[in-house]
Amino acid sequence: MWHFLYIVAFAVLAFLAIGNLIRNLILLGSDARRPGQGNAAGGGIRSGLSARPVPHPELLDDQGNMIREPLLVMRSISVRDAREQLDALFDSSDSEDGSSDRQTDKDI
Repeated sequence: MWHFLYIVAFAVLAFLAIGNLIRNLILLGSDARRPGQGNAAGGGIRSGLSARPVPHPELLDDQGNMIREPLLVMRSISVRDAREQLDALFDSSDSEDGSSDRQTDKDI
């Protein structure tokens, strides 16, 4: 009897979840067709404000101006350069300890 109750409860929850998913997809599609108006989740709060989007606060400098330069710059280096830099860091930490009995790839 309990198995039947669990199956019915799961079926009801599954139908509610699928119904909610379909309703959200329909609302999302209708909001995408109306770009000038406020979205349904915001309740039309931005309808009285200008249509200009507000940038995220992390993209603004101290004066409130938009930052135009990249926030993270990554440069690619070769594997050999990376290995040399790591070896130099490791060797410098060994020299601070006073022990430099590390076996390198060239010794093997």
